[in-house]
Amino acid sequence: MAQTKVEAEPDQPDEQLDRAIEELRGVLREEEKRPDDAFQSGANSSIIMTIPVDVQIILGSTEMPVSELMALQKGSTVALNRRIGEPVDVVVNGRRIARGEITVLENDPTRFGIRLTEIIAATKSA
Repeated sequence: MAQTKVEAEPDQPDEQLDRAIEELRGVLREEEKRPDDAFQSGANSSIIMTIPVDVQIILGSTEMPVSELMALQKGSTVALNRRIGEPVDVVVNGRRIARGEITVLENDPTRFGIRLTEIIAATKSA
């Protein structure tokens, strides 16, 4: 059985990520067209679906001098560059892919999640 090896191209990570995103979208579109056969025979889709990615929800950011940073202690408040109700960014492997709003989980009101409100289209790198 042949093995597939994915090697990173360190000099062009954005192009590699764009290709991976477009390949994933293509696979998902094909799977949507074949709902009965979804994920049964697609070796490519099973490989892609197991790739781990780093997902972050960015609530906001701020800049401060090191002296203020060092003065932070338990109970300190740090003001962010976003206001309550503004959308948060969903970042995958360092690239913003969506925006959403913070929501309380229906099945666990002690936790919160993100409701996606906008998917950001991938742009081709030149």
